[in-house]
Amino acid sequence: MILCAGEALIDMIPNADGAFVPHVGGAVLNTSVALGRLGVPTGLVTGLSSDPFGQLIEAALDASQVSTAHAVRSDRNTTLAFVHLEQGQATYTFYDDNTATRAINSADMPTLPDDTEAVFFGGISLCNPPVADSLLDVALAQSASRVVMADPNIRPSFVSDHDGYRTRLTALMGRADIVKLSDDDIHWVIPGDMDLHDKGRAVLDMGPKLLLLTEGSKGATALCANGTRVFVAAQKAEMVDTVGAGDTFNAGALAALRAAGALTPTALATLDEATLTDMLGLAARAAAVTVSRAGANPPWASELE
Repeated sequence: MILCAGEALIDMIPNADGAFVPHVGGAVLNTSVALGRLGVPTGLVTGLSSDPFGQLIEAALDASQVSTAHAVRSDRNTTLAFVHLEQGQATYTFYDDNTATRAINSADMPTLPDDTEAVFFGGISLCNPPVADSLLDVALAQSASRVVMADPNIRPSFVSDHDGYRTRLTALMGRADIVKLSDDDIHWVIPGDMDLHDKGRAVLDMGPKLLLLTEGSKGATALCANGTRVFVAAQKAEMVDTVGAGDTFNAGALAALRAAGALTPTALATLDEATLTDMLGLAARAAAVTVSRAGANPPWASELE
């Protein structure tokens, strides 16, 4: 199975009248839901509250075939993210202090099962301690035979200690086999005037075998440490909003690699153009469905057939 480690929260999204309506969300949760709907055995390692929002989250995960067996349960409140939409583009205001997701120490983290093929880390849970440090500890503890993927989904305004965050991300990307970054993300990770692909090579020099570089409506590029590079244009879609699009892209990439028998560190080191093209194609198709409907609502496998 694939385990996703990071936040589960409630997105408060404005309806047509401007009133905020709760929706289950969080970047890492969205990736787990997208994986579950694509038919991949998936679990979520997260802080799960006993409050009504936590119950709503658990029910949504169950409906999308995502296991909560490795959740860290508590009575703390659920994290809330108020979503602000402007021409379909989302920005967020987070309420996260001392919540079920945020207040997780390393000792709280579960032991991962032996059948775990890959562990995905990402989202706002990487921003601030204690959960950020706890997740890094889990990532660094993974054996070299288990794939680690990271998508920081960087939100600088949410970070309390930028130096500490950079140090944490550098360590995580140094362990990761796969890193996904948007064009905005990579400019934050690698400041300066280099072009995107040169910055991509700089990220690969940190240690990953595969970098997925997304550029919104333009498309995405796969850059490999072995020198292979593939670009696939974004799928055309009537955009409603971008909530969950990148998270769905992550799931599509992982699902495609798993289906190709390439979700191992050894296979990732020798990826060819055909496998990369198929991977980016599935990720792009899945993300296109998500942007075509409101909120983070990834497709089921049957919708991509």
